[in-house]
Amino acid sequence: MSVRLDDTTAAAVSTAISAERFRQGSSAVGRVLTLVIVADETSQADAVRAAAEAAREHPSRILVAIPRPGRGTARLDAEVSVGGADGLGEVVELRLRGPLAHHVASVVLPLLVPDAPVVVWWPGAAPEVPADDPVGRLAQRRITDSFESGRPMKVLEQNRLGYRAGDTDLAWTRITPWRALIASSLDQPFGAVTGAAVSAQRSNPSAMLLAAWLQRNLGVDVVMHTSRGPGITGVTLTTETGDITISRPDGRIARMTRPGFPPREAALHRRTTDGIIAEELRRLDPDEIYGETLEELPHLAGWPTQGGHTHAPRSKGPSHQDGIDVTDGLDPEADRAARRTSAATARTKATTTKKATTTKRAAAKKPAAKKPAAKTRAASTSSAAAKSAPRRRRGGSA
Repeated sequence: MSVRLDDTTAAAVSTAISAERFRQGSSAVGRVLTLVIVADETSQADAVRAAAEAAREHPSRILVAIPRPGRGTARLDAEVSVGGADGLGEVVELRLRGPLAHHVASVVLPLLVPDAPVVVWWPGAAPEVPADDPVGRLAQRRITDSFESGRPMKVLEQNRLGYRAGDTDLAWTRITPWRALIASSLDQPFGAVTGAAVSAQRSNPSAMLLAAWLQRNLGVDVVMHTSRGPGITGVTLTTETGDITISRPDGRIARMTRPGFPPREAALHRRTTDGIIAEELRRLDPDEIYGETLEELPHLAGWPTQGGHTHAPRSKGPSHQDGIDVTDGLDPEADRAARRTSAATARTKATTTKKATTTKRAAAKKPAAKKPAAKTRAASTSSAAAKSAPRRRRGGSA
């Protein structure tokens, strides 16, 4: 059962939660955390569904803030659901209209479960620095999703620059099974790793994070290859004794081959959002490995900076990305400016070359100035010398 409150206040919403909880004979003691979801109308339905499924494993109070800014008057509409089809938690949908849309933290703060951790999730667009956002400052963990953004590579770079302890990205959580399978492939004896490669769909942030994780831990350059997907399709570790290959072309079953061992298969399904959120809610301490992986991103060959230029790889190795779209609109204005500058430079160079060619041709057609004959010059010189030289006596020496 749900309770709808129109044009209400945060205090009235809190009272409605307590009344509904009392009616069902439950208490807030069983709520292990408060999950705050900041979303728009297009993404909130899927986010609520995933959070409700995760609440079966982590009973929590789910506060869904849906800002709807506009020129109208400030207004708060709410819908409260306790238990039932939404799982074991409490789901409160808050629609903040008008100027109130810019004060999400003020509305959410009175509704937090007392003495319980707070996790904030932005399933769509997220602040550039989540820890500096008013809602983000209320939380121990801050979850973003670069994969769901329109510019995943730009958001990934944005997450790197604005990272604070407690931040995480669902693009990172999606590769947990990949990291576990790669680690298990190295449990048996193997030769020294000399290189690595990751194959994935174009502009896949999970693939970039996996490549950075491999490069940081193996100490070798990792090359990115573009595939048709779905998602990440393969990882290859080049060793002195042969290649260790994990291939997943269908998004479900991975096949592992390594020198000296028979091939084996493992389940490696593409993960759903509710499973990923449930994994993130299992730990509320900072993910240091994620932070270290973000630091490694600029050392990947071809990784772009804010200005659209690429970083040089940390060590000698492949300097190409084999078609992977790593620029992906990091800075559209800078990219357009760089293109205009390149075009202007090319036009200037072409003009200079044309002028030089024209001058050279004109010089070739102009007749050379006539030089005096050598014989005439010699005769004149001899005559002048004869007139100025003193006469010599016979038998004498100079």
